[in-house]
Amino acid sequence: MTAEAARATIRCRADGEQEKRPVEPCLLTLGGAGAGPLQRPFDAAVVMPTILRPSVVDALRSVLAQRDVERVQILLGLDRPGDLAPVRALEPELPSGWLLQALWPGYSTSVRHGGLSPARDGGVLRCVLSHLAHSPHVAYLDDDNWWQAEHLRALLDAVRDADWAYSYRWFVHPDTRRPVCVDQWESVGVGRGIFRERFGGFVDPNCLMIDKRRCAAALARWNEPLEGDPKAMSADRNVFNELLSLLGAPSGRPTTFYVLDPTDGMHPFRLERMGPAWDQAGRAES
Repeated sequence: MTAEAARATIRCRADGEQEKRPVEPCLLTLGGAGAGPLQRPFDAAVVMPTILRPSVVDALRSVLAQRDVERVQILLGLDRPGDLAPVRALEPELPSGWLLQALWPGYSTSVRHGGLSPARDGGVLRCVLSHLAHSPHVAYLDDDNWWQAEHLRALLDAVRDADWAYSYRWFVHPDTRRPVCVDQWESVGVGRGIFRERFGGFVDPNCLMIDKRRCAAALARWNEPLEGDPKAMSADRNVFNELLSLLGAPSGRPTTFYVLDPTDGMHPFRLERMGPAWDQAGRAES
């Protein structure tokens, strides 16, 4: 590391104003105590692209709460500079043997924020961090969603005899962050659901775990949204298309919580299927 790069890292990790806007490239590393030699692969890696919304803290806490997984590497990729103080504050909660690394390369890779990658939901971060992950088993989580505590363990069990694995998911009301119902229509696996005819099925990235040694061809597809997609946030469909030729296994459990976006084009369909459960989940608790 050059002296200039070292200074950038120090600025990113130090307390104070520099941390709040890490414009210069930085790598924030937390934890690692009890992990043993870092050259030893982790049991699982979690890739999380983020623009550092406040919800990233809850998302990370759901990862830190995972049970029955000895060593986990969390790779947080920043798509724009932001306040890293809330991430640093989680260091006391890191289980022994776990590692959290937050990477800001000094620029966004997404066209959304001035970068070159057409994927507007994180640029090349999912692809690059998947390659960087020091575990064969890589799971993905967006910074506004979260997992149940047995999510990683269930996926690791499912992927043992497969190339990739997936959980099912809960739909979550965005106002109250209360679960509405289990998604029975969209992210339900290969050859099932409303995307069966067009895409051969579908699995939401938040539900996905891949063995990257067996699914290497899928990684580059994180950078490629569907042609003609005006939002350019559909690379997950191309990833799923690559996975169709490989063996996927369900965990059989809804361990992902997916926060719904009322501006999503699928929202009217979802409202119809969810019925009164949507209104019930949206009511403030008395």
